[in-house]
Amino acid sequence: MRFLSLLLLIAGAAIGIFYPWVTGNFSGHAIGAYRVYEGGRFRPATAQLAASDAPVRVLVDLTARAERIAGQQRTLLTLTAASGGRTALASTLSFSHTDNPRQVSPQLPDKIFRDEAGVIEAVTPGPYVFTVGPGDADGIDMRAVDLILRAGAGSIDERAQPAGYTLMGIGLTGLVLSLVFGRRGGGHPQNPNSQPPPPRWGRNGSPR
Repeated sequence: MRFLSLLLLIAGAAIGIFYPWVTGNFSGHAIGAYRVYEGGRFRPATAQLAASDAPVRVLVDLTARAERIAGQQRTLLTLTAASGGRTALASTLSFSHTDNPRQVSPQLPDKIFRDEAGVIEAVTPGPYVFTVGPGDADGIDMRAVDLILRAGAGSIDERAQPAGYTLMGIGLTGLVLSLVFGRRGGGHPQNPNSQPPPPRWGRNGSPR
């Protein structure tokens, strides 16, 4: 039971955590990276997209002097993507789920936090203008903001994370139960040679 529970725990982590992370960050191929904030100023970025690029995953990297922004519940950044006067994507970014930010350099305290703005499923060939602006949150010392576009990005199955977390819960529960009952029912069988031999004479003596 312990081995099976461990397998369920590993499988749940792979489906619920590793699979969405790999799909969101590495599926498809890179179109480009664009600096949209630096020196206290935001500026729009224009990318020429083709129909074959679809679906296009839009990621945003925020470089800030902060260890964590997981407690931030408000919007740090807003993003819109437009083509031909029509909005193709509108998103708000909080970066609240970034638990392990990347470090810019060992000599600098700045960290890079990544969030996904969304996916442009169908692409009309032509220029797309991406506009990133500030949200309603304050207190974050932003150094830079980069826009990352990935073409042919795989879509994440919405059922994956709930199924993965369920498997992790079952595996963890089974592992705990196996440890608890293993301790209660454990113990080595008693060695019969450790008991003194019965008396061979007198009352309660063994028959000859």
